[in-house]
Amino acid sequence: MEQVWSYLPELGEAAAGWPDWLAPILFMTAALVVAVILHFLVFRLLRRFTDTTQGLGASLLRRARRPTRLAFILAALAITVPILELPYGYEQWLGHLFLVLLIVFLGWTAIILTRHFSDRAVRKHRLDTDDNLAARKFVTQVRVLRRTVTILLAIFTTGAVLLTFEPVQEYGVSLFASAGAAGLILGLAARPVLANLIAGVQIAITQPIRLEDVVIVEGEWGWVEEIFATYVVVRIWDWRRMVVPLSYFIEKPFQNWTRESASIIGSVYWYLDYTVPVADVRKQLEEIVGKSPHWDGNVVNLQVTDTDKDTIAIRGLMSARTSPQAWDLRCEVREKLIDWLQKTHPEALPRLRGELETKAA
Repeated sequence: MEQVWSYLPELGEAAAGWPDWLAPILFMTAALVVAVILHFLVFRLLRRFTDTTQGLGASLLRRARRPTRLAFILAALAITVPILELPYGYEQWLGHLFLVLLIVFLGWTAIILTRHFSDRAVRKHRLDTDDNLAARKFVTQVRVLRRTVTILLAIFTTGAVLLTFEPVQEYGVSLFASAGAAGLILGLAARPVLANLIAGVQIAITQPIRLEDVVIVEGEWGWVEEIFATYVVVRIWDWRRMVVPLSYFIEKPFQNWTRESASIIGSVYWYLDYTVPVADVRKQLEEIVGKSPHWDGNVVNLQVTDTDKDTIAIRGLMSARTSPQAWDLRCEVREKLIDWLQKTHPEALPRLRGELETKAA
């Protein structure tokens, strides 16, 4: 510590009566305060030359604020600890703290860079268009892999920090020596997490589901709103949210209405009397669908699909660009055709027939 006061003789004389432990603490605190202030000034200067409201540069600047503050603190420790000439025990403790912070800084930086470059990769792929299949494929792949990589980086960083402690190292050696039973126990305990992580990688590569896919899961119809590292959020049509483990989409069957494209064929059924003029109904269906803004111009058809003793089943098919438009088109066609039948062919609506017999007296 005499070396420090040799540069500041006035303070050295004033601190002659201080306890031995107070001067190093004050010096280190001052160095940390200077590092934080310097970090604040640097980022304030950078904000003047960067648009902080939008753009990837601004996003990277916001994300790097806290890790770079830690880097400034590490630099302050690296400069001040050798100058202080602390006893071996204190210097060893501060050296261990520096090592832990350095590992955290490296892991944190890797996570931020992963997020930054993934955002940069998907910025040109828009999901708010009708024909967005290619964009949904790419964005889903990038986001799922990003979350998987983030979790792995967090696990490796935590493991590296723990391995800097001697008790953990000794426990790790003993655990490795008894890897049979301990490995089995740890494997069973971590099975759900590992299964979902592996499922996430499988979904990113094979893509049975993508963002904004229309799916039917557990009898519920909705959209894939978000794919996280261990679970999927499905937005139900009535704004409820269903949370489903990632492994569900690998192990169990489900319906995906937009697997190859967003276009879909909808169907409408009518149960009508045998006297209905099918040709006229077909012509009216084509006219209604042709005037609808929801129709994509591809498929429109009408067929008699079933009969029973009272009615015949007529099925109308019509296509739309997306499943929500297909739903609206089906409701529109169903309503307008029933209205047309009521006005022009009321006898074709379902009815019950009875037979009356009279016996001679």
